Amino acid sequence: MQDRLVRFQLFGQEFTFYSNSTEEEVESVLQLLREELESDEKLNRGSVPSSKILVLGCLRMAARYVQLHREFEEYRAAQESAISRLLQKISTAGGNG
Repeated sequence: MQDRLVRFQLFGQEFTFYSNSTEEEVESVLQLLREELESDEKLNRGSVPSSKILVLGCLRMAARYVQLHREFEEYRAAQESAISRLLQKISTAGGNG
C-alpha cells in the first residue's frame, strides 16, 4: 500500500502525516487517541498546552501497550506450560497402553 496524507483535527489544531495504513486503521488510532485524551478530566484544557496533553495521552497509550504486551507474554507462557503438561500426560498415558 502506498503512503497517503492523513489530516485530522484535535484541540482546534490540524495535524498531518503520511501513512500506509488503511483508512479503518487510521480512524481506529485517532478514535483511541481522542478517547484517551477526553478521558482525563483532571487536565484543565485551558491552562495546559495542547502539545503537553497530546504527549501525556501518547504516554498513557504507550504504558497501556506495555502492560498488554506483558500480560500477553504471561498468558502465552501459561498456555505453553499447560500444553507441555498436557503433552507429558498424553506421552505418559500412551506408554502405559
